[in-house]
Amino acid sequence: MEERKRIFSGMQPSGMITLGNYLGALKNWTNLQDEYDCLYCIVDMHAITVRQDPVKLRKQCKDLLTQYLAVGIHPEKNIIYYQSHVSQHAELSWILNCYTYMGELNRMTQFKDKAAKHSDNINAGLYTYPVLMAADILLYQTDLVPVGEDQRQHLEITRDIAGRFNALYGDTFKIPEAYIGKVGARVMALQDPSKKMSKSDENQNNTIALMDDPAVIMNKVKRAVTDSENEVRYGEDKPGISNLLNIYCACTGKTIAEAEKEFSATGYGAFKTAVGEAVVAELEPVQKKIKELEQNKDYLNEVIRNGAERAGNLAAKTLTKVQKKIGFPPAIR
Repeated sequence: MEERKRIFSGMQPSGMITLGNYLGALKNWTNLQDEYDCLYCIVDMHAITVRQDPVKLRKQCKDLLTQYLAVGIHPEKNIIYYQSHVSQHAELSWILNCYTYMGELNRMTQFKDKAAKHSDNINAGLYTYPVLMAADILLYQTDLVPVGEDQRQHLEITRDIAGRFNALYGDTFKIPEAYIGKVGARVMALQDPSKKMSKSDENQNNTIALMDDPAVIMNKVKRAVTDSENEVRYGEDKPGISNLLNIYCACTGKTIAEAEKEFSATGYGAFKTAVGEAVVAELEPVQKKIKELEQNKDYLNEVIRNGAERAGNLAAKTLTKVQKKIGFPPAIR
């Protein structure tokens, strides 16, 4: 039987997953678990490049893990774990720092963006976190990495580091490829449909969170930016309506053409109500599952413990190989 390819993906515990995260990525992740070996990492080590409230960070890590489970990512089919629970991430990251050039890190556009946003805390971790990201991926001999446009640079530097190391020491790391899967719904900000819906957006009216109350969801959808035409039609000249159509179709399974026909004789008011109701119906079972999981602390703790153990076993194999290749003396047990 052909060996299954391995997918690695990580998400920062920086707040509640949004409708955009769910429809654009997570809903598709559940389809990958029957075809690939998947690792889903909660990258709490990456999160501390920005100052965090310790109590809030711990809660957000647990919340994200709970949301992974609630949307259907199965802990036995996949490895779900906290990055900080697998020490090999940090160990390999330090080694790879010594095989990464300053010029490569200087070209990272996300460092420039984050440094501009956090000018009072431009720390070394913020500068070298692409190396930690490379360690995350290479540690598991990853075949495929789901990446958006904003992450392509990081995958390229990962491939460069792995190739450089392999050239020096022989075949050590798999060279990962970008995973281009089924495209999920591209959900834009409700008040500014020129940019993607983001969980780090300071304007709460731009986003719908996975756990938003139905009344809150309806209000946000009803306040969403549209235009003065009152015609439900998809087009580049109608970014607000196009965004709502994308959301409606992703939640109902209808095509854009079917939705346009359905609302051809109605105004924006009825359309927005229907979109809000579709989102509420889509998120209701997920919200119910999250509440159930939050009451089952023993189960969550078991998932956390098992995930760390399984990830650690895989990571140890790669790290031991790397340490031997570069000449570290073996530990005496």
